[in-house]
Amino acid sequence: MEEKEKNKVAVHKAVITAEEKDKNLTVTELLFEWAGAVFVSIIIVMLILTFFARQVTVSGTSMTDTLQNGDKLMVNSFMYTPKNGDIVVISHGNRYSEPIIKRVIALGGQRLDINYDTGEVTVDGVILEENYIKGKTKQLSNSISLEAYNNIIPEGYVFVMGDNREGSLDSRSKEIGLIPVDNIIGKAEWRIMPFDKFGTVYYNMK
Repeated sequence: MEEKEKNKVAVHKAVITAEEKDKNLTVTELLFEWAGAVFVSIIIVMLILTFFARQVTVSGTSMTDTLQNGDKLMVNSFMYTPKNGDIVVISHGNRYSEPIIKRVIALGGQRLDINYDTGEVTVDGVILEENYIKGKTKQLSNSISLEAYNNIIPEGYVFVMGDNREGSLDSRSKEIGLIPVDNIIGKAEWRIMPFDKFGTVYYNMK
């Protein structure tokens, strides 16, 4: 009887040991799976940020009240084609050294008329309802002449302005001028910081 009891105890211990090994193996496998999932997630995020979207920080006040200095934006740069009203990030040009953020007002092939007396901006004969702007659309010093282009934006270029019309250096000035489409990095889609303003940057457009 004692021998049988000893055998039972031995078998029981062996079963427990096997279960513990299985548990340890399961925990190890879970840790490896978790680490693998995290690694893959990091790679996916890096690919997205590299090829599909970027994060930029607003510098200056040329886009107030729509955007504020220090706002962090998520920018879509994947196969992007500019459209009227888009807020875009523009790479540095010949006359300015840092990327700038402006709103697309007119595209190549469109007729643009700006009445600096009334502040009205007309594209292809339609007066824009710019409820997003701050101040009046004024003529800037060293301004470009739209008449030189017969008021038609050349193909391959866009005309941009900041929403803070009285505090923005933009396509109205020769210092910025018309923007080659190839210089546009992408379209600002979302404000991700500050957190209390998280959301689309197009909330104030009709």
